[in-house]
Amino acid sequence: MFQKNMSELEELRTFVQLVDSGSATRAAEVRGVAVSGISRHMKNLEARLGVVLLQRSTRSMHLTHEGQHYYDRCVGILSELEAAEADITAQSKSLRGVLRIAAPLSFGISHLSPALCAFMLKHPEINVELDLSDKRVDLIEDGFDLAIRIGELDDSSMKARKLFDVQYVVCAAPEFFQKHAYPDKPEDLQGLPGLCYGNIPNSSVWKYVAPNGRAGKVSVTKRLVSTNGDSLREAAVSGLGIVCEPSFIVHSAIEEKLLHPVLTDYRWFGASVYVIYPGSRFLSLKSRRFIDFLVDRFTPHPYWESWLSDGDKKSHRPD
Repeated sequence: MFQKNMSELEELRTFVQLVDSGSATRAAEVRGVAVSGISRHMKNLEARLGVVLLQRSTRSMHLTHEGQHYYDRCVGILSELEAAEADITAQSKSLRGVLRIAAPLSFGISHLSPALCAFMLKHPEINVELDLSDKRVDLIEDGFDLAIRIGELDDSSMKARKLFDVQYVVCAAPEFFQKHAYPDKPEDLQGLPGLCYGNIPNSSVWKYVAPNGRAGKVSVTKRLVSTNGDSLREAAVSGLGIVCEPSFIVHSAIEEKLLHPVLTDYRWFGASVYVIYPGSRFLSLKSRRFIDFLVDRFTPHPYWESWLSDGDKKSHRPD
């Protein structure tokens, strides 16, 4: 009976891994078995249940209705099992192991890296592999434990914990406003030379919500398009154009009066920052502790938004 139960547990794990990996070859690599072993487990599982869980062809694989329901239940069972094992182990062990993290470049360099260093000093047996890129990674396929994600969450297979809301700021160098009229309303931005973030569609169209709740948008003229926010900030400091960027990128330049914020009573774009992890994978103790560390550090009001409470900086025009 024990051997039978162990075999059924392996079938469960194989099924979940096969769905997560998207192919028998990748599932076999992760499980450390032959592809034929994956096929055998699936054949035995479907025979035992008396239903087809996966529709397979040479090019694709899709869950049946019964397969989706069974997958959701299996994920919960395996997560509970892994959680029980991890909790017992964690009672007598300190945090250790490798934590693989993916994060956007600008936020990763300026704010995540200092937080990560502080966490590693606190937990000397933790090693980290950090990937900084504005291109979104596939956590499961690329083997990441966690990722920092800015914007909408479009992958329902991921679990997420919100860190903070992003405040976008329209700003430009003081000398820019010596050449161009100071904007009193969003429409005054129309046609101005804009510094635009290239990783979003229609980068020259800036959406906003007015203080009265009215939504609108305005189009600037593309002077520079870049896939990195730091380069746009430096272009703005040089007086090349006006920019709409997250406060975590431009806050230092604003505090040093290299950039002047405008139209701060409008909410621009609107996004949040999340830490995400695979929904089908148990959240390890090291991942859990790091997420808690980030929440304590950034939530609810990040340190780089202190200037937003300074009325003088918000209301005065540049000299």
